[in-house]
Amino acid sequence: MTELSAPTDLSLLRDDPVIAVVRAPRIPDAAALCAALAEGGINLTEFTYTTPEVTDHLLRASKAGWRVGVGTVLTAEQARRGVEAGASFLVTPGCRPEVAEAAAAAGVPVVLGALTPTEVAHAVDLGAAAVKIFPARAFGPGYFKDLRGPYPDVPLVASGGVNAGNVAAFLAHGALGVCAGTDVVPPDVVAAGDWAEITRRARAFTAACAGEGA
Repeated sequence: MTELSAPTDLSLLRDDPVIAVVRAPRIPDAAALCAALAEGGINLTEFTYTTPEVTDHLLRASKAGWRVGVGTVLTAEQARRGVEAGASFLVTPGCRPEVAEAAAAAGVPVVLGALTPTEVAHAVDLGAAAVKIFPARAFGPGYFKDLRGPYPDVPLVASGGVNAGNVAAFLAHGALGVCAGTDVVPPDVVAAGDWAEITRRARAFTAACAGEGA
């Protein structure tokens, strides 16, 4: 197996452990969405390839100065297009060697998806800056403590089913970061452009991360 030297800059998670993952049929203003999230304490936003016109959203938000990434990246071409549109990090749902290679070539960190211990090791070998455990809800916060045994130094990100009610537990059990989905950015709220509601949800989520309750 060829090991790739993808960037391992983890400041995006150490400084901001929450990534808002946006999947919506329509995003009226990606920059305004990022601003609303930031007002609530979430400074990292992941737009996904399951969202129409995702590269347009990346361009608009990145040009406004927000730190954005692109997720559900399955191919090297998607990785390249995302980086060209302003993505500063890439996220995959599973181990994708060609995406890891494209990330290394572009000089951006990649968060590779995994679930089993074997997949975690594979993601590390591919040069992942962090490993996204998906779906996290399938095994719960305790699974992160279990993974910490053989992989004490691997940065893990909890994704799938993380909400204000369980996020503190995921962080306490070893997750370096978490992905906030519909609990913070429900598709209908995003599509409606209700930025005040997005800020309220983001603020509640970040408070829960700190153990202050939802």
